[in-house]
Amino acid sequence: MASTKEYLEFILEQLSELDEITYKAMMGEYIIYYRGKIVGGIYDDRFLVKNIKAAADKMPDADLELPYEGAKKMLLVDDVDNKEFLRNLLEAMYDELPVPKKKK
Repeated sequence: MASTKEYLEFILEQLSELDEITYKAMMGEYIIYYRGKIVGGIYDDRFLVKNIKAAADKMPDADLELPYEGAKKMLLVDDVDNKEFLRNLLEAMYDELPVPKKKK
């Protein structure tokens, strides 16, 4: 099941306190970028973030879920209604996220 544009718009509104939030549509789902780094995505109308220490520390009880078959498990963000939590989560994750590879 693909994610809806309405859910994407909701998540983007929730992340609106952060600068440089972008997204890329990919096979019916959406990859979410913060300041040029991939933080996670929207899969089947679920906001999932990379399973890194900073994210796990902020959400110790988060479920690990597969975004799609064959992918690494990601952390499910339950508290999508809390803008301040989402801002703090992405800011905490930023330094730990890998720098995107340069395209040739």
